Amino acid sequence: MEKAKWYVVHTFSGYENKVKANIEKAIKNRNMQELIHTVEVPLQQEIEEKNGVKKTVQRKTFPGYVLVKMVMTDDTWYVVRNTRGVTGFVGPDSKPVSLSLEEVKNMGIDTLVLVPTVRVGDAVTLLTGAFENSEGIVKEVHQSKGTVVVSVNGFGREFPVEISMTQIEILV
Repeated sequence: MEKAKWYVVHTFSGYENKVKANIEKAIKNRNMQELIHTVEVPLQQEIEEKNGVKKTVQRKTFPGYVLVKMVMTDDTWYVVRNTRGVTGFVGPDSKPVSLSLEEVKNMGIDTLVLVPTVRVGDAVTLLTGAFENSEGIVKEVHQSKGTVVVSVNGFGREFPVEISMTQIEILV
């Protein structure tokens, strides 16, 4: 099976959260959790001053856009493209072009925000390194560092491997 990649979806301005909710509802209704993994509206924190009072607020990093991590098939394309509020995928002639994690990082988006929530006990696949494509169980989560400790079987025994959250994929 093809790996999930990040795609950018263009929406009507102000409809980003509604589009996210509608796509998530469609995923659940059509049982597509294995194909469409994550839907995110990238946010950034800003300090706003109003009447002399400073307040931290969250603003959309890219108004009018939603990021979707999915395996591109005719069905997933159809579900996302035909969601109310979606005007199309970003790419030439509205043909979806996937983003690399480097491109996502270069856009100034915190990739930790884009990583699905990882919990102790989750089964994961390592995507890079000496144990690429190995499966293991999450033993520790270090949100502040953006890493997890995964228990991997290798060389006839089990041992811990610390790896970035962006370099694992949660098994469903």
